[in-house]
Amino acid sequence: MNPPTFAIVGHPNKGKSSLVATLARDASVRIGPEPGTTVYAREFPMRVGGRVLYTLVDTPGFQRARAALDWLRQHDTDAASRPAMVARFIREHEADGIFRNECELLRPVVAGAGLIYVVDGATPYGPEYDAQMEILRWTGQPSLAVINPIGEPRFVEPWRRALEQFFRVVRVMDVLQAPFEQQLELLRAFGQLREEWRSPVDAAVTALIEHRERQVEDAARVMAEMIADAVTHQEIRDLSKDVDPAPHAAALEESYRGRVRQIEEVARREVEAIYGFDEVDREEAAMKLLETDLLSRESWLAFGLKKRDLVVVSATGGAIAGGVIDSALLGASFLTGSVIGGVIGGAMGYFSSEKLGDLKLLHQPMGGVRLRFGPSRNVQFPFVLLNRALLHHAVVAGRTHAQRGVMRVGSSSGTAGQPSGGSTRELARIFDRLRRSEPGSESRAAALVYLTGAIEALIRNDGSDSSPIKG
Repeated sequence: MNPPTFAIVGHPNKGKSSLVATLARDASVRIGPEPGTTVYAREFPMRVGGRVLYTLVDTPGFQRARAALDWLRQHDTDAASRPAMVARFIREHEADGIFRNECELLRPVVAGAGLIYVVDGATPYGPEYDAQMEILRWTGQPSLAVINPIGEPRFVEPWRRALEQFFRVVRVMDVLQAPFEQQLELLRAFGQLREEWRSPVDAAVTALIEHRERQVEDAARVMAEMIADAVTHQEIRDLSKDVDPAPHAAALEESYRGRVRQIEEVARREVEAIYGFDEVDREEAAMKLLETDLLSRESWLAFGLKKRDLVVVSATGGAIAGGVIDSALLGASFLTGSVIGGVIGGAMGYFSSEKLGDLKLLHQPMGGVRLRFGPSRNVQFPFVLLNRALLHHAVVAGRTHAQRGVMRVGSSSGTAGQPSGGSTRELARIFDRLRRSEPGSESRAAALVYLTGAIEALIRNDGSDSSPIKG
């Protein structure tokens, strides 16, 4: 089963290179707003585990399609000879420069590549495109058409009616933001166009699905380890017995907070690398919800639990004693003295990140003292970490390699269904187990396994996307 090759062809600046970058998962494909960015045909193999699944060929756009078709018709003998006539056209014109673009884009097709013809659904269909489609039909190669809805796709239906006269398969697809399943659908459609391509295309689709499963598993593991590291982290400073510990307390807490932020940032970079975006620019100020500071009130408002769920989770984690919520676990201003079952008030203090952990003063056997900040017992904290990680994953996993520039997150970036209250309680139990476990212990390893599985389930909640959980 030789891996198939697909040549992406069409008029200049209609999304050909973007489709190549998306299907090849290759950010090195040159993409520009100006026509003529692609001047030579270039191959981009799609590899998984070192194995080539298929190859995409980025080609320049048609420039003189009508004149090229006139030449072909002048030399036409019969329909059976037309593919050979296209090959002859290339041989006779590849050196004269008149039909440079046409020769460049037709060469891989004559060599056996299938055709994906890309048009712009926001541009009116006109008869000038007929010459392009007729030339492609002369090649005799399997072909399908993609209508790329750039901007306002007002002309999709006229394009569909025209394309269906030349192509067996016509798909509407935003080549810049096509979801993973839509990419697979396009590949499956190609597998139906030629019998000998069905097996290699099916194998490629299977390999891509398995690869995506591994990506989800790896990302879930990274996210679980990030949460475990953050909720169990502690900062320690040893002082001699004649040193006043008070001036060191604020610096120790600030060091703790800085390390927690760093743990989250490192995990984000690992998740981005898992999906092949290890060199993507991420402009912190442009990330809106995600890029509010991890420990800011805005972040906890956006990513923390609701009041009623927080009470349930607190009980699960052992935060309730004698019917009163322990405010030390939930933030300095969280419902101090409130009785469960009473009217929940106290403004929005329960989102506070002020009380992340406790500062302990420990006496050393040989004299001196040890200052320790952490680990965090704040029941909100791991849920804020988890929800931020889920939303970040949704953005990364949903990004195509055709998208350039910074990643941006809006208020509706995550749209997956919300887990049940039972799921929230189970997560709280796992977080509590992590807090109580020692580094390297079997208990910690088991909790990480459970947490990784729970995060995988949340990522797959709607098949592709993920969103902050709210209980």
